[in-house]
Amino acid sequence: MTTQPTLLAVFAHPDDEAFSVGGTLTHYARKGVRVVLACATRGEAGKITVPNMTVDDLGKQREEELKAACRALEIPEPIFLDYHDSGRYERTRHDDPLALMNVNPLDVETKLRDLIAEVQAQVILTFDPHGGYGHIDHLQIHRATSAAFFSTGHLPYGGPQRLYFTALSSEAAQGLSRMGHNLDPLVYGVSPSTVALTMNVQPYAANKKAALAAHGTQMGETSILGQMSPEERQMMETRMLGSESFSIGGTRTGLPTFPLRGLFDGLAGFEAIDA
Repeated sequence: MTTQPTLLAVFAHPDDEAFSVGGTLTHYARKGVRVVLACATRGEAGKITVPNMTVDDLGKQREEELKAACRALEIPEPIFLDYHDSGRYERTRHDDPLALMNVNPLDVETKLRDLIAEVQAQVILTFDPHGGYGHIDHLQIHRATSAAFFSTGHLPYGGPQRLYFTALSSEAAQGLSRMGHNLDPLVYGVSPSTVALTMNVQPYAANKKAALAAHGTQMGETSILGQMSPEERQMMETRMLGSESFSIGGTRTGLPTFPLRGLFDGLAGFEAIDA
């Protein structure tokens, strides 16, 4: 097993990392863990939410936004898997062969297997089985990353030891439903007993806010956050900036306790990280 503590986070679009795991990434970066962020697309089919903003190349713009967000989170620049954003609604790219929705998940898994072998991560983070709110690209990345975890146990270094999914509480799912996503909180949210770990990320709230702000094209006046009332926005920020929760997607080791103390809890050789 490698002695370099490494955390690999795999998401679909620029800004996914800031919403779901930004505080956790900063926490472990400050602990000396090598944090690797893999982003499947450059968000080319995103919706610009700043009125009257003109962007010649949205993919390039969002790439730079993600790099700025990584600086805010105190982690290295992202690795792009070079797929295309599938979009949603009227922006759906049905005819783009590189749109993630049109790509064979086994091809994505192969890229992730190679990346895992290269960085030798012990811990992987990715979307939950519902992709947060059901975006097809999120679902594709969940599937491919989960498969890559299970197919990399034969790697010489032992493979990743723990796979975690982002965990949306039923309360948080209700909040997303009120924001227009129309989610059944008992489907998209999880019970408290499903949550294996809740990270207190309040100490990194400033980092997370700065990372969200870096995604300027997505955080404008016409974004979901931008259209919230001051009270709704305060409630959302309090929840989002205070804690981040995870469930267990897979493990090659026993769990020393439940809930866990941290992402590396119980991993031989890395006990000090979450002590």
